[in-house]
Order: sequence, then C-alpha cells, then structure tokens
Amino acid sequence: MTTSGDDPVPGLFTLVLHTHLPWLAHHGRWPVGEEWLYQSWAACYLPLTRVLRALAAEDRTRLVTLGITPVVAAQLDDPYCLRGMHHWLANWQLRALEAATTRTTTNPSPASAPEALRRFGTREQGEAERAMAEFDGWWRHGGSPVLRELIDGDVIELLGGPLAHPFQPLLNPRLREFALREGLADAGQRFARTPRGIWAPECAYAPGMETDYAAAGVGHFMVDGPSLHGDTALGRPVGDTDVIAFGRDLQVSYRVWSPKSGYPGHPAYRDFHTYDHVTGLKPARVTGRNVPSEQKAPYDPRRADAALDRHVADFVATVRNRLRSESERIGRPAHVVAAFDTELFGHWWHEGPEWLGRVLRALPAAGVRVGTLSDAVHGGYVGHPVELPPSSWGSGKDWQVWAGEKVADLVQLNNEVVDAALTSVDKALAQATSLGAPAPRDFVADQILRETLLTVSSDWPFMVSKDSAAEYARYRAHLHAHATREIADAAASGRRDQAQRLAAAWNRADGLFGALDARRLPAA
Repeated sequence: MTTSGDDPVPGLFTLVLHTHLPWLAHHGRWPVGEEWLYQSWAACYLPLTRVLRALAAEDRTRLVTLGITPVVAAQLDDPYCLRGMHHWLANWQLRALEAATTRTTTNPSPASAPEALRRFGTREQGEAERAMAEFDGWWRHGGSPVLRELIDGDVIELLGGPLAHPFQPLLNPRLREFALREGLADAGQRFARTPRGIWAPECAYAPGMETDYAAAGVGHFMVDGPSLHGDTALGRPVGDTDVIAFGRDLQVSYRVWSPKSGYPGHPAYRDFHTYDHVTGLKPARVTGRNVPSEQKAPYDPRRADAALDRHVADFVATVRNRLRSESERIGRPAHVVAAFDTELFGHWWHEGPEWLGRVLRALPAAGVRVGTLSDAVHGGYVGHPVELPPSSWGSGKDWQVWAGEKVADLVQLNNEVVDAALTSVDKALAQATSLGAPAPRDFVADQILRETLLTVSSDWPFMVSKDSAAEYARYRAHLHAHATREIADAAASGRRDQAQRLAAAWNRADGLFGALDARRLPAA
C-alpha cells in the first residue's frame, strides 16, 4: 500500500521479531518468575496484537515475520497462566486506582508527587481497563487462536523453533533433532500451520546444522549479521543445501536498539527501571542518562508522542538509505532485515508497540516495500551459497555467553544430565519393545525428556553470563537437573511405581508440551 509521493525504493524490508521467555509458570513470582510473563503479556503481547489487528483492518498484509518459541506458546495457552494473567490484570487496575486517588506520598521523587501520580494513575487506569477488556475478548481461550487469526489472515509469517529454546550447537545431536522436530510439530498443532522458517535460539549456529534443518523441513533461519561477514543484503543458501540463512542488518537494527544506544533511551520515554514503590507502577520518564531514579521527571505522553514521530521518521529514512546503498553496492535490489526481541516493544520500551504501528504505515507510504522472510525467498532475494562460521547473536557474536568460563559448570551439568536422560529413556523404550509389540507411550520417559529440555534452556547460562538474576537461573538449571535425575534414577533401579509418582509430581509444575512423545527420540 504505497500512498506517498516518495519515489519507490528498490528492494524489500523485513521486520523480524523473536518472542521468547523461559518456562516461568509455577517457578516463583517476584522479582523473577511469573511476574516476568505477566508483565510481558500485558505490556507487549496485548498491545502488539492490538497494533497488528488494526493494521490488518486497513487491509495491510505480510507485515512482520514473528517468531513464537514453543515455550512462550505453551504459556499463552496454559490454563494456569491464563488464570494468573487475569488476576494480574485485575491487580493492575487496583494499583492504577490507588495511584489515581492518592493524596499523600512518602516518595520524594517528582514522578511520585501526589498530583503527578494522580494524573499518571488516571491514564494507567484506562490502559489497564482496555487490557482487561481485550484479554477477556480475545485471549479467553489462549494465545493460539489470537495468533492463528493473524497467521490465517496473512498478516504475519510464523517462525518456529525447538522445544524449550536450547543452545543447539552444544546439545547432543539426538536431543537437538528431537527438540527441533517436536518444536515444529507443537507449532503445527497449535496454529494448524507448521513453520517453514525458524529463529534458531540465540541465532546460534554450528557447521552442519543446515543439514539437520533440511531434514526437518526448515527452509530458512536467522543468523546475526557478522555470521554473514556483515553482508546481509541477500539471504544465502548454506553449504550445499537449499536452506537459506538471513542475517540481521546491524546498521538498521542498531538504530532502534544496540548494546549501547537506541530510541528507548530517549529522555521522553517511560523509564523501565524506576518504580513508585507504593503502587508498583512506573510513572517516570527517562529524563536523562545519568539522572538517578529519585530525580526522574514525571512521564508526559505528549512529549513521548513527539519523540515517537521523530524516531519513526529517522527509522524510515535509515531504511530507505540502506536499501538504496545496498542495492547500488550489489547491483540488484537488496533485502534489509531488522530483527529484535519482541519483548523490547512494550515491556522494555513502553512506546514500542505504537512505534511499530507507525513505522509499518510510514514505510510503504515512503516507497519502501515491506514483506516477510518468505516473501524474500519467493522474490529471489537470495545470493550465492555461503559457509557460516560457528556464531550467535550474543556478546562477541560467538558462543562465549553459553560456553564461557562463567558458565562452565552449567555446560558440564547439561552434558551430564543429557547423557543420563538419554540412557534412561533408551533403556525404558528398549524394555517396552522387548516383547515384540509396539511400545506404548511412556509417561515417565516423556517427563525425563521434558525436564532435560528445561535444564538445557539457553536462558540459564545467558542470565548467569550477563549477571541478570543469575542466582535464579542457576537454581532453575539445577532444579530441572535434579528432577531429571530423580525420575531417571527411580526408573533405572526398577522402582517403576516411584518413578511414575515422581514424574506425575514434577509434571504438575512442568506439564508443558503435552504432545511430547519419547518414542520419537532418534535412535542412538
């Protein structure tokens, strides 16, 4: 829908969003745990869906390539999480009401002064009420119907991924293949559409993984720009396969967010880190890079709105210039991919969803063609084959965040747990088939693999390496490792009834991926 007098720009722009949180249900609430899920759901997933539905109502399609990891999809569909989210939204309304009716405060900061907090609370009440109405209207039966409407309406292209988001290069090849195939099948069951593309966890790659992707039916995947030596103007078939790697364009992506800068740090935007400690709301704006929390100015929506317009214009100009320069450099229309964590938009950057909506209207109006990764494949935005190095989108663009000295103990733990789990499951399945009949489904073996996959989630070493809730991350890794070993030890020693009881007990907390079937584990 190009509606502007701007000259059409050669090439194609693709926005890719990666939606991921670890499994948080039943594993703590605050400061790390379920609160993380509910905050992201309220501040990001609800408003992002609202924006995409509004754009769809304007007959706009092929807007975003949206990665949804199986572990996020599981939580958005989980009855326990749905109840918890409903309670969280109701509590948000109460906290906003408290702010809107405040008369005194012990907080000396300007943003928490009574008059400023009342104004903020009144606005926040409206946001909370709208979120509750949308949740009741759209999300009552889980996230899958909401997302499927966008998929079926050709508004988004869905990217999948392996179960529980493991760092694949360090994972036993049998479990790696199992996690990927089961993850794609999980998406197929939830959305009636099996993804052809994936967001590989952490954009991590090891030579040879493209062969695994091809065998699983994956046609394209994301890597970071340096994996393609910075030449991201076209997708590239990897090795001697037809599997295409698309690289994140850092020059464009870093305009929005980088390790050091980006739009969300602008003084006008809402500050993520500053709380009013009575209501738990965030009434301050960033104000300045070095301004302490107690001196932050009150949030002003009009000031933020003006900043949004400037940043939309800046981003559109950046994309136009990049498409033109890259097309000139390679002598053919180029492809530009900007890729981010979905949670940046709303959870970390309050104004992010509105920025996205404005950008996705402004780009076509400025002569930029917007499309998905699949559009890029079908449109021929593919270059010559490439050999990719071992890589990720983490610090150093290598594996150090997940395999470095800080997390050497977790790497060892993962290897030990995976070996023990595979041995236990192999033994159980062999015993079940020893009578010559097809093996029945084994609930114990299923739970062993489920806990193993939760143990090897890439989130835990990331949080340790980045010193972000590192204690919680180590606790979670060791908790799931303990669960794996406890069930496996009971099964290996012939205490089948105890193994069944243990598996059932752990399943009450970790019952995600109900279709996971250990019988589909690749043979040794």
